[in-house]
Formats: sequence, structure tokens, C-alpha cells
Amino acid sequence: MTLVALAVTATAGAEGYQINTLSAKQLGMGHAGVAMHLGAESMYFNPAGLGFMDDKLDLSASVAGIMPHVTATLPDGREFSNVSDVSTPLAVSAAFSIYDNFKAGVSVYTPYGSAIDWTNNWPGAVLNQKVKLATYTIQPTFSWRPLPNLSVGAGVMVTWGNVDLNKGLVSPETADKVQAVQAAMQGRPTPEPFGSTVPASVNLKGTAKIAVGANVGVMWDIDDRWTAGASFRTEMPMKVEAGDASVIYANEAAKQLLSALDVLNSTNFEAKMPCPWVLSFGLSYKPIKSLTLAADARLTGWNSYKTLDIEFLDEQCSAYNQHIAKNYKNAWAVSLGAQYGLTERFDLRAGLMIDTTPVNKDFYNPETPGMTKIEPTVGLSFRPIDGFSIDFAFMYIAGVGLDNASCTYPDLLAAKFPALGLPVEKTFTADYRLHAFSPSIGVSYKF
Repeated sequence: MTLVALAVTATAGAEGYQINTLSAKQLGMGHAGVAMHLGAESMYFNPAGLGFMDDKLDLSASVAGIMPHVTATLPDGREFSNVSDVSTPLAVSAAFSIYDNFKAGVSVYTPYGSAIDWTNNWPGAVLNQKVKLATYTIQPTFSWRPLPNLSVGAGVMVTWGNVDLNKGLVSPETADKVQAVQAAMQGRPTPEPFGSTVPASVNLKGTAKIAVGANVGVMWDIDDRWTAGASFRTEMPMKVEAGDASVIYANEAAKQLLSALDVLNSTNFEAKMPCPWVLSFGLSYKPIKSLTLAADARLTGWNSYKTLDIEFLDEQCSAYNQHIAKNYKNAWAVSLGAQYGLTERFDLRAGLMIDTTPVNKDFYNPETPGMTKIEPTVGLSFRPIDGFSIDFAFMYIAGVGLDNASCTYPDLLAAKFPALGLPVEKTFTADYRLHAFSPSIGVSYKF
């Protein structure tokens, strides 16, 4: 059978399942920030930027709402959409000065995760019904400025997460054929067909063990106008070691027909997926005092996501183990942004992010309906008193679309009844479209 992956939709503002909405200020600039002096928020974008902090204490917090809309159009023209859901990635940071050239801080943020709900009985339910995944990172950080215009920084990323997902185990078409044949062989009337109702689904729920990585960076003020920066976040393998599985039957007829699946209720599963490495480069320029222009380029190491391995710990369930091909490729994202100080209390921002997809079209599971995205942004900040800022941003996520994307999967029930001559492998094909809205709000205080 096919079990759903521990991955989520890409409508979080970055391809794969990476999130790029972790600062309301920087979201207004297309989430650029690798070569900017951002105070406490530098701990995520580039830890070296923390070294240029002038304040004794810098506190900030941001939260975004992500509202995706995804459609899948089947070859016969039928169109299906996800149920609207809102994800709320957040980031909270606190930084302080130890010496003039040595700073420290801690940041808490959600680097990966989102959600999608295709409903229980849509045609692709055997691949995915719904999934929610979230990872959480605590990052203590230190930054040192050995020269007035050069800073280096490093943080330790301590990350954990949880997953809760549902998928269909048996397609209604195959179940209808099997129960009809069984009824004929036993001389019984043909039971009522399942129609479009998925007879049995599985829920997989688990918490990933703690993974540890590093976030390191360097930043150089070339002169009063130009700043360059680079940062690297290491890969972190996330692993669920003893997740819980439970089978959900549509009705009593399904339970009688598929009672062999009950064995999954008494075992645990393990699964793993990568939080990939990210290499970022940035450049910022101040043509005049009130205007800042910034550009970032990020390469994410999705190439490490070759397969999703899901294995049950009970040996009698080993037939249900899965090694699902992903074959992701490394992908670039580019952010462009501008910030203009309209007055001493108001800043205006605009930006654009172009995020290329790592997803292989021939292994395209609707659990991760990824595609290249174009994401314009706008934002503003208001400082009612000195040191206190209220920040707003809005991002529109526009997928470029992907046609004829397919995913091949085994049919569990057909494999158990080879005499019926039913296809043991099936392919789900659809055209996908995606767009999303992401407003964000943040506050910061420094002195």
C-alpha cells in the first residue's frame, strides 16, 4: 500500500516544505536580509548580522497567516480543491550586547511546516487526504566583530517537530470489484457499492526526535553604502521513531471486507525526512540614507530527499513498509527588496521572491503540490515611540502551474487478489494550480 509522506504543501512561501515568512519586516522586502543589519532578526537570516547591533537589547516577534488554495484537474475535466486552512508560522527573537564587538541572543522559529486538506473522498485520497506538519527550532547565537566592518556569527539549531496525517488505504473502485466477486462466489447479493467513498484510511501521528544543526554566517560592510553577506544552515534529519498508526473504516461493510488491516492498530511506525541545508548569499545597497535595496539568492539542498522511508516496527506488518521515491533536486530562490524611510516614524517596503521547485514531475504526490512560484510583497512599519516598531506585510503567492504531473502507487487490495486481474500499480495524474495569501504582523522593541 501507499502511506502518505511526512511532507506538506509548499504554500508556506518556499518550495518543498520550507517556510520563508519568519519576519514581518523582511517579508515586505521579499524576505531578503542576508546582507542587512537586522539586529535580533539577523539570527535567522545571517547570524553575523547580529554583530552590528548597536543597542543593548533587541526584542522582536512576528507571525504570519498562510491561506492556500490548490486545485487539481483530472484528465476527465473534474476539478478538486483543498479545504481552506490557515497556517501560522512564527518567530520570536531576543538579543543583547555583551561587549561592543560581541553579541548574543536566542531565537525561536518554525522553519518547516504547513498543512493541506484534500478531503477524505477525493479521487487522490489513496495518495493523500490531509496532513499537518510543523517543526520548531530554538537557536542560541553568538556574533563577533573582529574588525569594525567585518562580523562572523554562529548559532546552534535545536529542532523537533510533529506530524498528523491521513490517507486512504484502499480505493473504492478496487473494493467494489473485490466485494462483488466475493458475493458472487458465496452466492450472496452484491453489496451496495462504495461509490466515491474511501473504504479505509489510516492516520499516522508522531513526534520527531530532536535534531541538531548549525547556522553560520559572515557579513562585510564594504563601505558606507554596500554590504555583502553569506550564511549556511546545515541539514538536519528529522526522524519519527515510534509514531502511532490507526485504521479508520468508512462503514461496517468496509470493516468486514478489510479486517486484515486491523493489524496496523497494534504497531508503531518510524519514518524520516530531511530538513535540508540552505546556502544563502546577499548584497545590500544604500544609494541615499533613506533608501535600502537588497538582493538574496538561496540554494536549498533538496537533493538529499531521494526517498521517504516508512517502516512498521512489528515484523508482521513489514509487508506494509514503504520506500516512496521523491527524487527532489536542489532549488534556487531569489529575493529582491526595497525599503524607504518615508518619515522618522514610517518605513515603506516592497519586494519580490521567485522560488523554483525541487519537485520531480514524475513523482508528483499531492501531499506536496509544489511548483515554481512568483511572490510579490509589500509592507510598512510604524514607530509610535522611539525604539518600538509595529510592522505589517502582505505576500501573494502565485504558482506558475504544472500540467500532466503524475504519481504511480501500488494498489494494496488488487495485489491481495491477483486472480481478479486488476492492475497492481496505478497512476494518478492531474494538472495543478496554486495561489495563496499571506499577511504578517510583527512588533519589535530595542534600547
